[in-house]
Amino acid sequence: MRNILKGLLLTVLMLCASHAWADSIPSYALNFLHEKRVAYEKPPKTYRYRVKFKNKDNNAYTLRRPEEYLSLKAIDRRLKYNIRVDEHDLPVSPVYLDYLSKKGLQILVTSKWNNTAVVETADTAVVESLTGVKFIESVRRVWESADSVRVDDYSDRKEKVTNDVDTLQNYYGHAEGQVKMIGVDKLHEAGFTGDGITIAVIDGGFMNADCIAGFDSTKILGTHNFVAPDKSIYAAQPHGTMVLSCIAANSPYCLVGTAPAASFYLLMSEDARSEQIVEEDFWSAALEYADSAGVDIVTSSLGYYVFDDSASSHKYYELDGETAVCSHAASMAASRGLLVLNSAGNCGDEEWKKISFPADAKDILTVGAVNSEGVNTVFSSVGNTADGRTKPDVMAQGEDAWLYDMTGSVSSANGTSFSTPILAGGVACLLEALPYATPLQIINAVRQSSSNVAHPDNIYGYGIPNLWKAYELLQSGQIR
Repeated sequence: MRNILKGLLLTVLMLCASHAWADSIPSYALNFLHEKRVAYEKPPKTYRYRVKFKNKDNNAYTLRRPEEYLSLKAIDRRLKYNIRVDEHDLPVSPVYLDYLSKKGLQILVTSKWNNTAVVETADTAVVESLTGVKFIESVRRVWESADSVRVDDYSDRKEKVTNDVDTLQNYYGHAEGQVKMIGVDKLHEAGFTGDGITIAVIDGGFMNADCIAGFDSTKILGTHNFVAPDKSIYAAQPHGTMVLSCIAANSPYCLVGTAPAASFYLLMSEDARSEQIVEEDFWSAALEYADSAGVDIVTSSLGYYVFDDSASSHKYYELDGETAVCSHAASMAASRGLLVLNSAGNCGDEEWKKISFPADAKDILTVGAVNSEGVNTVFSSVGNTADGRTKPDVMAQGEDAWLYDMTGSVSSANGTSFSTPILAGGVACLLEALPYATPLQIINAVRQSSSNVAHPDNIYGYGIPNLWKAYELLQSGQIR
């Protein structure tokens, strides 16, 4: 996630860090995080590999019994949009996974849309023996353990919660500008606040989201840590907490998010201990988990292009929506009835400049950042994709965006990390208002409602959307 989420709180200067979430945390919070790095340990030398399969043969799962691998809500969502369950929905063949397990390989995550499995081993010879296996297409190393890793202790994390808030004159409090900029206030006035819509937030950790007063009414349906399944997402870094608050905050006259009545899954896919391409596999697994659970919308403020192993780093020509495994997975989502929003990235003033992965995915909303005046920020990443598609799709406020930090206090931050969830909450209200609008119809309506629709470009995309106008376009049948 390096160079992707350059958020800044109040007086903290913009900087580059090895992990973008560090850029989004205020200095006092960073001090706390660094204080918790009390020890380092030397792990055993292990490796992770992405195994790609040629097919899904010898599969105990069938298209006739989707309830065995999809929730009823996921099946209902497909029925609502008249989407047939197909071979992409089938899990990776259990026979193939069993073969890998019997070889002594530990299976970490799988991706049915990429038809892959990530395995871990200390014995590289075992992996070499997979060469020539008839059902295996390729094997790629995606992670190598470091010589030493820090051991973080967040056992006293709750002691840092102060819930420092204030009261303003307007209902949305500090968030008024970012809510009204995209016309969400009019959807709220019409009674649409995200009720009945399920949003999955894929991020790098949600420190203290379980004990912040501003989330007392937030409906959390489930959590999952794809990096370390035995660790709590709440005892990790706080970037996801800040992202969540842009949508879910519900403190009238202080901070109200764009979809305070929505329900949420909180999914952690980012490994803060290193920057390696396996995180794209964790991200893909989180996205597919969200699909299988039947969520309606996924918002992600993560992105990738450069890694500790420079040979793994992406090149511009790969920005085609298919090359990166996370981008391929994201490009699959709309065909499953799942609407995805992803941050464009914060490399606009750096050498790379371009959007990252999976922001290049097809049939998603890639969101850049503007300031309170609607002018693009210097850090917001630009397009277009390598295959010529307009990116970012749209813009929302990402400079001085208001949110909760890890202490439960109201703060502001910079980054496409925050413009994305602000818009995602508004899209949730739009979907509540028009529940049979497909992901592609919503994407098209959001684009067509935007300020730059007459001449979309690689900086603003289609511009700043007006979601009330998008609602009118959909309701009138102008978007098909």
